[in-house]
Amino acid sequence: MRKLGLLFMAIILVVTLSACSGKSSGSNSSSSKEIVFWNPFTGPDGQNMKKMVNEYNKTNPKYKIKNISLKEGDMYTKIQTVVNSGKNVPDLMIVHAERIKQYVDNGMLTSYDDYLSDYPEIKGENYMQEAWKIGDIDGSRYSVPLDIHSFVMYYNKNLVEKYAPGVLDDNIVTFDEIEAAGKKSQKDKITGLGITWVKPNFLSLYAQHGGKLTENGTDPTINNDQAKATFGLWKDLLKEKVTNKEGQNPGQMFLQGKLIFYPEGIWMNNNLKDAKFEYGLTNAPQLSDDKSKLVNWSSSHQFVMFKSKERSDEKAKGAIAFVDWVRAHSLEWAKAGQNPASLKILDDPEYQKMPQSFLLKDPKEQASLKIFDYKYNGYVSEEIDAKGLDIIFGKTPIDKALVNIQKTLEDKIAKDNSKK
Repeated sequence: MRKLGLLFMAIILVVTLSACSGKSSGSNSSSSKEIVFWNPFTGPDGQNMKKMVNEYNKTNPKYKIKNISLKEGDMYTKIQTVVNSGKNVPDLMIVHAERIKQYVDNGMLTSYDDYLSDYPEIKGENYMQEAWKIGDIDGSRYSVPLDIHSFVMYYNKNLVEKYAPGVLDDNIVTFDEIEAAGKKSQKDKITGLGITWVKPNFLSLYAQHGGKLTENGTDPTINNDQAKATFGLWKDLLKEKVTNKEGQNPGQMFLQGKLIFYPEGIWMNNNLKDAKFEYGLTNAPQLSDDKSKLVNWSSSHQFVMFKSKERSDEKAKGAIAFVDWVRAHSLEWAKAGQNPASLKILDDPEYQKMPQSFLLKDPKEQASLKIFDYKYNGYVSEEIDAKGLDIIFGKTPIDKALVNIQKTLEDKIAKDNSKK
């Protein structure tokens, strides 16, 4: 009897441990009715995404969304680890458009191809094309866009009227016009143009000069005349005292009414709402007022599914059901200052009044939104952001810096390819 009792207790213990083990696998397990959704929205826009998730969950879907916002750098580091381990891979994730080609090349993403037949409205004609085409690689779809966010330019309406009347009649401000305004305003200790985030400022002007990041899809092309002209123009504006000096904060200068033109992202609009003056949004600074040559640096947050043996087909469909719902309910994301990629947003009267909407309402403006989808764009971004300000502020000569950047990019790409 004692042996039978011990055997019975052992069975109970095994069953109990198995149950606990099942629970510890968490919401990533295939039996869970939750979709684990990772995204990098830890700023004010995170609240907008949380509202969207809550609204979706109120519709009582088969699979509810579990929203997990992570710091961007941490998120990208963590996804590599969990995909390599094959455990606790999120069911759905937002990544930046520039990373998708590299993830596909490394065999990390699941294609949407087997699932989209159940969601016929997720198709190219319903999305902004520059954002939609990012997810089409070798004839398969690996992502669906949430938005297309662009680097544009804010302007102080009073200062424009005083120092550059009429320049915004065509909604394009050229570097020549900025230079003229900045020279006029110097006498009043008003700065013409802010030196802000280097990467989008550089890439926008680089593309206007005809520059490309690669000619063959792999090898970088950054040490060239177009890059020299791009950095040279910013250096000239600094020398002529049209821009802020090193150490000055252009964002604070703009809010204090001491800066005419402030290049920044559309997502910054919420941060400027307390300004004590009227401001507007226009295109990024341009070389030409020819609308067919407009370039506004852009990127896109995209929904992807990383490969996971734990995710069932039913769960994948549940994830895409949320993506489809977002396509039709993206006004809340526009309230974060973003431009949703779903063209359905153009039917919304509230969106039509939003300052960033000019980029989608006009087909020529839509055509200006350029996503640099070079698969090693991440490496380019790191180099431009790390070394760009030193070039503009004269700490490193342009020629020397570009040789260094080109060599660093080549070395990083060679190392990356050697791992395959």
